[in-house]
Amino acid sequence: MKKKKIFRLLIVLLLVITLTGCAKTLTDKDKKPVKNTVTGQNLTKNILCKPHAEKTIKLYEKNKVKIDKLPECKDLKINSGNYEGLWTTFFVKPLAFIIVLLGTKIGNYAVSLIIVSILIRLVVFPLTKKTAMQSEMMKKAQPELNRIQNKYKNKSQDKDAMMKQSQEMMAVYKKYNISPMGGCLFAFIQLPLFIAFFEAVQRTPAIFEDTFLKLQLGTTPIVGISGSNWYAYLILMLLIAASTFYSFTMTMKDTPSMDGNNSMKNMPIIMSIMIIIMGLYMPSALGIYWITTNLFTIGQNILVKRSKEVNGKKKV
Repeated sequence: MKKKKIFRLLIVLLLVITLTGCAKTLTDKDKKPVKNTVTGQNLTKNILCKPHAEKTIKLYEKNKVKIDKLPECKDLKINSGNYEGLWTTFFVKPLAFIIVLLGTKIGNYAVSLIIVSILIRLVVFPLTKKTAMQSEMMKKAQPELNRIQNKYKNKSQDKDAMMKQSQEMMAVYKKYNISPMGGCLFAFIQLPLFIAFFEAVQRTPAIFEDTFLKLQLGTTPIVGISGSNWYAYLILMLLIAASTFYSFTMTMKDTPSMDGNNSMKNMPIIMSIMIIIMGLYMPSALGIYWITTNLFTIGQNILVKRSKEVNGKKKV
């Protein structure tokens, strides 16, 4: 029943994201995406506030976007613009507003993005902590699961035996309060947050026009690597790759699968490759967000592991 509820919530969430307001790519008269020649990013048509870079302004004016009616980014309000659907109104705009508000006070929007990322992860910490706890409980249950797998090792063609194996394994999961889908919870949480940050970055010129540690926040690494500050974008990609692999490895290495096989073991490598490819073509600001949330997850898992070790020693 729990798995069904999770999947229903995911379906509703995806419908909210896809069927309500979202970022719209700016296209030219030939219906081709308008690319910022400086940053390499595809510009967004429905930006929330005015850009400051002259080249960016000219691109919008050339493609007949009335940016003069937009507020200055520093004056952006949580309810600026028209109602654009549930997703934009209640997620993207408030997120962009908070990043801009904090960034204006701090003087750097990348630092603001990092702080907001950490604050959001602290808010959802009770939920993501359960994923980390699942991993630790799985270690305790693993010897019993291994015994069950060995018991039915040569009976893969016997349907009754396989059913008994599943029942015995589910009994072990229940004994240790483990959900077979628990290890995927983190990925489910990451998806809507990733999309929300992506849209907030793409629709807010103050963010994608800013710089941080030689990185131009709107520049995609695939473009930045060919520039004078190529090393900054190379370091960014290396941090994305390393933090992603280590984060997924810590989170999913002990995730049980329903059929008792080890099919989930390759997931960290697969996910890391996907994120690295995506990272080359997404704004550097989003790469900074991804690294921040990965580091938070790694730290969270280390704390959970240490707390379990301390509690285990106390019990002994």
